[in-house]
Amino acid sequence: MTLIPRLETERLILRAPSEADLNAEAEFFASDASRFVGGPLRRDETWRAIAMMLGHWMIRGYGFWGVEEKSTGVYVGHVGLWYPEAWPEAEIGWTLMSGFTGKGYATEAAQAARAHAYDVLGWDTAVSLIAPDNVGSRKVAERLGASHETDYDHPAYGTLQVWRHLGPTDLENGGMEAYA
Repeated sequence: MTLIPRLETERLILRAPSEADLNAEAEFFASDASRFVGGPLRRDETWRAIAMMLGHWMIRGYGFWGVEEKSTGVYVGHVGLWYPEAWPEAEIGWTLMSGFTGKGYATEAAQAARAHAYDVLGWDTAVSLIAPDNVGSRKVAERLGASHETDYDHPAYGTLQVWRHLGPTDLENGGMEAYA
C-alpha cells in the first residue's frame, strides 16, 4: 500500500485526499467554475472523483493531495501529480475551490508538488494540461515558469494546451525556485 506523504509550505498543508473533502468538492463541481476540470459533476460523481484520486496514488505511487490552509484547517482544493490513461505525459495539476483563488495557493502548492516530483520521484520534466479558456490556470503556469509548448487533443476533453515546466536543472541554475 502506498503511503501518501504530507507536505507543508509556508501557508498550506498538502495531505491525503479524504471523504471529508466531499462537501467542498461537490459544491465546486456543481458550479460552472468546474467546467475546465471535467465538471459539472453530480455529488455521487464527485465522490467517485475523490476515490479516483486515491486510486491514482495506489496505481502510480503519486497523485493529488488535498490542500488546506495551515492557519484555519479549511480545505482549499487539490493539487498534485497526475498521469491517468489518455494523458500525454505526467502533469502537475491544481484545482482550487471557489473563494480560494487569487491568493497564490495554487502556485505555492504546485511548487511543493513539483519539488516532490523532481526531488523524491526523480522526474526530469513535467507538464500542465490547461483548457485554452482557463486564464487563471494559465497565469499559475506562467508564475511557475512554465511555457505553452503545444496543444493536445484529448479524447474526452477536446483541445488542451500543454504547458512545459522548467526541469530540475533549470530550476537549480537560476530558475524561480533557486531563489526561494
